[in-house]
Amino acid sequence: MSSSFPLEGLRVRIAGETDRGRKRAHNEDMLHLPVDERVVLVADGMGGHACGDVASRLAVETVAAHLRATVDEQDATWPFHYDRERRRHESRLVTAIRLANAEIFQAARRDSALRGMGTTLVAGLFCDEEIVLAHVGDSRIYRLRDGCLRQLTEDHSLLNDYIRMKRIERRDAERFPQKNVIVRALGMKDAVGVDTRRELTRLGDLYLFCSDGLSGMLKDPVLEQTLLAEDDLDRCCERLIALANEAGGTDNITVVLARLEPA
Repeated sequence: MSSSFPLEGLRVRIAGETDRGRKRAHNEDMLHLPVDERVVLVADGMGGHACGDVASRLAVETVAAHLRATVDEQDATWPFHYDRERRRHESRLVTAIRLANAEIFQAARRDSALRGMGTTLVAGLFCDEEIVLAHVGDSRIYRLRDGCLRQLTEDHSLLNDYIRMKRIERRDAERFPQKNVIVRALGMKDAVGVDTRRELTRLGDLYLFCSDGLSGMLKDPVLEQTLLAEDDLDRCCERLIALANEAGGTDNITVVLARLEPA
């Protein structure tokens, strides 16, 4: 699926695709492409059948709905305190994600069948000459600029914590027995920390939003090479998913690509 919208004399062209992978019985990932709210969302649900997909759907729907409802509001952080350190659109996005966390947490408390559900989330909100990025969990956002791929998010995972504390070397990550354990996700607690960053956008920038079903299967050099080799965004999404499946496809795979093009 694909879409596009104008942005400050440019056009943002977007394509996205999700796949069950080769090992999972169903797909708990969810993606959202911009309509009116100009936000890209990728969520990777956890909790098993009829749980993870509920969490990822709640996350995507809640965030998108809040951004649509507050597009013209100057102070859209209720019921949370206004954070003077954040700009308006960053505050809107963080509030939307916190609301999603509350929705998931409360849904699990109301229904015992949903206990333990949660989801990761990565988000990109396009605003004039910048993009506001936010994430919770180990889904990732990358940017391809001037032929070089850079990861813009830092995994909220036990493995990454061990690497940062220098308790394990990055080269030994594949042998880490708990490499799939995440330490932060929507729905785990009644409140959640949301990491954000703002990026000035440039003509030609290509942003990759993905679940770990992609990044866990393909190394960064393979991602970079594939993005450089395929100009058509829809075909590039399909190619990335195919490569992840060829590498084992051990998880659900979701990919969204957003490129800034001439108007």
